[in-house]
Amino acid sequence: MFNLILFGPPGSGKGTQSEKLIVKYHLKHLSTGDLLRYEIHNQTPLGLEAKNFMDKGQLVPDEVVIGMISSALEAHPEVKGFLFDGFPRTSAQAEALDKLLELKKTSIAVMLALEVSEEELVKRLLKRGETSGRSDDNNDTVIRARIVEYHKKTAPVADHYKKSDKVIMVKGEGSVDEIFASLCKEIDQRLS
Repeated sequence: MFNLILFGPPGSGKGTQSEKLIVKYHLKHLSTGDLLRYEIHNQTPLGLEAKNFMDKGQLVPDEVVIGMISSALEAHPEVKGFLFDGFPRTSAQAEALDKLLELKKTSIAVMLALEVSEEELVKRLLKRGETSGRSDDNNDTVIRARIVEYHKKTAPVADHYKKSDKVIMVKGEGSVDEIFASLCKEIDQRLS
């Protein structure tokens, strides 16, 4: 099983590239946001527990999110691997994910981290804000704060996977196809 984490700050192109990678490599896309919505919509015990936290304006605890990921892994035994998007966001989540995958007799093969300059991220997010309707995508100050928050809280996840030599930095600027080709080159080297 080939599991990968697509990593990068808001606006780095993870969503665009995830869609292309899933199709090419027959991976199952695991987005924690999608999992949360699915579990809540289907009123599963985990979904009800998550909704309880969200209704109070609290973050869903890691144990609940890991439980949802565990359910998703079990629900798709036929897939060639999983692409993790938006998770893990902290070192604690990375450790919990590693333990879960170990129990399932698999692991993260690689973390592909998209590198994009702050100015390019701001430009992309402002452009996305024109069409997305997302209020956090149309304010320069808010966007820059999100990027700082990403570097402060999420970047340590890359440090976690660097310890096991699983992080590959990929230039996230250029055309969508150029970036996709760079990502595929890294994946193909690990699949062969």
